[in-house]
Amino acid sequence: MNILNKFSFTIGALLLSSMAFAQAPMVNDQAQNAPDAEPVSKTWQPSLVNDGVIETVKHINQVTDWTPIREVDVAWKRRVWRKIDTRQKQNEAFRFTGDEYSGGGAFIEILIDAVLKGKITAYSGDDRFTTPLDLDMFNKQIIGTADSSLQIDPITGEERYVLEHNEFNINTVTKYELKEDWIFDRNLGRLVVRIIGIAPLVDRYDENTGTFKYSTELFWLYYPELRKVLVNYEVYNPNNDIHRITWTDFFDNRYFESYVVKTSANNPMGRKLPENNLRALQEGQDMERAIQEREMDMWVD
Repeated sequence: MNILNKFSFTIGALLLSSMAFAQAPMVNDQAQNAPDAEPVSKTWQPSLVNDGVIETVKHINQVTDWTPIREVDVAWKRRVWRKIDTRQKQNEAFRFTGDEYSGGGAFIEILIDAVLKGKITAYSGDDRFTTPLDLDMFNKQIIGTADSSLQIDPITGEERYVLEHNEFNINTVTKYELKEDWIFDRNLGRLVVRIIGIAPLVDRYDENTGTFKYSTELFWLYYPELRKVLVNYEVYNPNNDIHRITWTDFFDNRYFESYVVKTSANNPMGRKLPENNLRALQEGQDMERAIQEREMDMWVD
C-alpha cells in the first residue's frame, strides 16, 4: 500500500509540474520580449492596435559593461581602422528602413535621433573626440536647412518664392568607419577587440555629372557610450521576424562584414588605403593577417 501511495504521489507531482511549466512563459521566449524602442523616423509610426496575433509585452534590454583591462595585463596592442560597406549582403541590416523592433528607422536614423535628443554627443573634426558638434551646426550639416526658390505658376504665370526644406537623404550613407583597439590580454590569454568609435560616411557626388566623388565623415560617436543607446534597438533578421538581437550585440559580437583601411603599425602619417582599389583591399587583408599572426606569436613568446 505504501508503494502505491508513493507511486500515486510521484505521478501527481509530475502532472502538476508539467502543467506549471506549460503555463509559465519561457525566459528566452522572444514573443514575450517585444522591444520598447521609440520611433526615430517621422515617416514611420507604430500601430494603434495590436498588429499581429502574438501577445507581446514591453521589453527593456540592458547593456553589460565591458570588463576593464589593466595596463599591466596588456602584452601587445594595435589600433585598427576599418570600414563597413552597407551594400554587402551581410550588412543589409544597416539599410533596413525600420519596423516596430528596430525603432522605425534605419541605422543612420537611430544615430541621428540619439544625437538630436541628447542621448549621446557627436564629435567633429577627427576621430579623437576633441570637438563636440554643436546641435545648431548638426542640424545645418546633417538634417538640412530651409531654402527658398522662385517658382512660376503654370496656369497664372505668377512668380512666387516657395520655402523648401532640404531633407537629409539617408541613402547617401553607404559606409561606416570603425576605430578599434586590438589587445592581447595576459590575464585572459587571448586577443580582445574593442570598438572605440564609429562614424557614418556620406557619399558626395558631382553636381553637374552626378558621378561619385568621395565619401566623407559626418560625425564621430564614442562607442562605449553609444552601446547604452543601441541596446534599445534590435537588428533586422531576414530569416526570422521574431528572432532579433540588439545593435549592441551585433557590434560586440562582430556580426558585420568589414575591411581594414589603416593600422597604427608603421604608419606615422596616418595614411589610409584608397577606396575602390583592388590592391588596397589586398593590403588591408595583409594587415589583418599580420595581426592574427601576431596573436599566434604571443603564445610562442
